[in-house]
Amino acid sequence: MTFVQNLTFFVLAAFVGYEIITKIPTNLHTPLMSGANAISGITLIGSVVVAGSGSTTLATGLGFLAVVMATINVVGGYLVTNSMLDQFRSGDDRRRERGGGD
Repeated sequence: MTFVQNLTFFVLAAFVGYEIITKIPTNLHTPLMSGANAISGITLIGSVVVAGSGSTTLATGLGFLAVVMATINVVGGYLVTNSMLDQFRSGDDRRRERGGGD
């Protein structure tokens, strides 16, 4: 692909993402973002492939940077999801998880 094609895909994806995010109610943003971060696992796999290809030093460096950024995104997504799920647990559920008994 040429640079112009890649830039066109990037700009179109940015517009589609903006339109999707602005149409979703605010109370669904957290589940949407946690799901999107889980999908970032695909980005992580792609970045590992690019970093490991070793075609050029620049590609390896950018692949490594992509691995780091995708890992931060995936871990952050799981932490946000865990925090969100904690908000739906009752006090009794939290005591049972800590071994506080019934």
